[in-house]
Amino acid sequence: MTPEEPTPYDLIGGEEGVRRLVDRFYDLMDELDEVTALRDMHAKSLKVSREKLFMFMSGWLGGPALYVEKYGHPMLRGRHMPFAIDQEARDQWMLCMSRALEETVEDEDLRRYIDVSIGRVADHMRNQF
Repeated sequence: MTPEEPTPYDLIGGEEGVRRLVDRFYDLMDELDEVTALRDMHAKSLKVSREKLFMFMSGWLGGPALYVEKYGHPMLRGRHMPFAIDQEARDQWMLCMSRALEETVEDEDLRRYIDVSIGRVADHMRNQF
């Protein structure tokens, strides 16, 4: 019997690592002037958004499927349809995520893997072309 390979969730530091990433992501959304349009798509308080992204990222990275357990299948594209997500919004979201990854994930290979993978998800969220 061979031990299971660690998941990205394990490698990022489990719950603590995912929380650190998500918190930094939303902190950057509040701090960076160049993502004002993205920030304006969100509620004044980011508390609910932080928790939902944390739950989603937990399962997406191979940890507990917290989002699915609470809300069902993420259906990301459908849940984001009420928002006009164009290339600029996608790029602003990725700017925050890429910087948060740089600041919170030490392992360069893991950071690159997550960045590329979540970039595909961000591409899929675009609904304005």
